[in-house]
Amino acid sequence: MAEALSKAPDVEIDPDGKFKYILVRLKVKDGEASKDIVRGTKSAEYHNHIFEKVNPAMEALGLECVCLGGGKIEHNSQEKKIHVFGESTAFGKADHAMTVEKLKPVFKDYEITWSDDKK
Repeated sequence: MAEALSKAPDVEIDPDGKFKYILVRLKVKDGEASKDIVRGTKSAEYHNHIFEKVNPAMEALGLECVCLGGGKIEHNSQEKKIHVFGESTAFGKADHAMTVEKLKPVFKDYEITWSDDKK
């Protein structure tokens, strides 16, 4: 079942703009294997809208989801910059440092920063 974890990309975020994101821990049902993923999109009015899309997709792979928190991402693909900040009212603040570590391998040539600023 651990191979189900490899079917879930570590990062799926919009290619540009400022948008909400969540940090989610995926866990194999009845197992110990787990990994954290980042999901973010402009189409989500609230953080729970992202979770409502992620959860059924991951459950279909036999994975359990727990939202570790949320925030915002400002993604500027032209300047190759990503800034992680803010918090989720519903889920609390994600560990932005952990989020940045998940983003770095996907956006290798980007300048990626984070802060505890709300806006």
